[in-house]
Amino acid sequence: MNDAAAIHSTNPAPMSDRAILLLVAAYALAFVVFGLALDGPAAVARGLVAITTSRDTLLTDYFGIGGIGAGCVNAGLLTLCACLIYDRTGAKMTGASVACLFLVLGFALFGKNLLNVWPIVFGVALYSRFKGETFATHINSAFFGVALAPIFSEILFSGSLTAAVSVPLALATGLAIGFILPPAAAQLAKAHMGFSLYNMGFTAGLVGTLVVALYKSYGFVPDPVFVWTTGNNLLLGSFLALVFVSMVAVGFACDRDVPSGLRKVIATTGQSPTDFIAIAGIGPTLANMGLCGAIAMAYILAVGGELNGPVIGAIFTIVGFAAFGKHPRNIVPIMAGVFLGSLAKPWNVDDPSILLAALFATTLAPIAGRFGWHWGVVAGFVHSSAALTVGPLHAGLNLYNNGFAAGIVASVLVPVIIAIRSKTRPEEVVAKDDK
Repeated sequence: MNDAAAIHSTNPAPMSDRAILLLVAAYALAFVVFGLALDGPAAVARGLVAITTSRDTLLTDYFGIGGIGAGCVNAGLLTLCACLIYDRTGAKMTGASVACLFLVLGFALFGKNLLNVWPIVFGVALYSRFKGETFATHINSAFFGVALAPIFSEILFSGSLTAAVSVPLALATGLAIGFILPPAAAQLAKAHMGFSLYNMGFTAGLVGTLVVALYKSYGFVPDPVFVWTTGNNLLLGSFLALVFVSMVAVGFACDRDVPSGLRKVIATTGQSPTDFIAIAGIGPTLANMGLCGAIAMAYILAVGGELNGPVIGAIFTIVGFAAFGKHPRNIVPIMAGVFLGSLAKPWNVDDPSILLAALFATTLAPIAGRFGWHWGVVAGFVHSSAALTVGPLHAGLNLYNNGFAAGIVASVLVPVIIAIRSKTRPEEVVAKDDK
């Protein structure tokens, strides 16, 4: 083999945006096929109707509303729609874009559906037009921002409002939320300095709190919802295992030198923005996604938890952000902190809220990556309490409740950590370390 061929074999050409989109679409299609094979077209169709007409506040497990098949088909179809929009707008497929699409896939199992996301997406499109910018510039904000999609469903299907009121009110609220999310998110990212990866969760929590406060002042108070399915670990675990193994296998198929790329990924702190596709290429990134997903599922099974819509949604959040900040070295300390918190506090490690906190808390992975595993454990420990107390502020209408809690934790904890580590002012230390 000549030198040129050797270089080519160890440094594969970057994958095109469309090829990356096709990879994401393939996993979305796998959910559609799995759902149809499981329940059949007729049952899936009935389930999709039930899902799109349901109230979607936390926690609404679509497996319990429309069945596992309909839940998976809803997730796959919604993600395929999002992929089509990314393709038609010419959006750049960065690590953040991959994370965004996998969040759509995951949360479409418990809160986002084929009906309720579009007003917010169109609201972001209106903001783009208002600013004279392309929609592709803000497309990630649009699909991250559908964290507040349950607000649309809550108003639209409210029993206390007539259709003449609920339909225009739901549409106007969704459009308004989409319009304000991009500028709010850009500003609020400064508060946690990139140490919480779910910046839109922090933003959506604050916006959702304002929306809920406004409607509560007029007597519109959402009722709590809790739908949580059990008993499907073997079926769903087998499907997820195939997905994660395929990610690692496809990663090696794209790049035979995946171990070298993984070392680059694991060497990063994960502080946002950290794009693993740009750093190591799609092959190592896919392998990292599969490994992180396997770790997350192993944790759930090890503590006796259940695999269902919300839990799989949380797992795929980790998988998605394994393209944009998370890797095994920085997520495990966070999960360990939540686990220790469950031992020291009056709740059980397999309680639904704690299972989700252990997975979603990995948004704080950059703290472990930047300041060491011990601070990651502290962050997870603190987060396990914060995540259980902020939900009433937005009445469960922000699907990224843990992102909201983590934004608060990071905004407070990181300056304290830096102050302890140095006598220099926190903002100066961050700026210096980033050079």
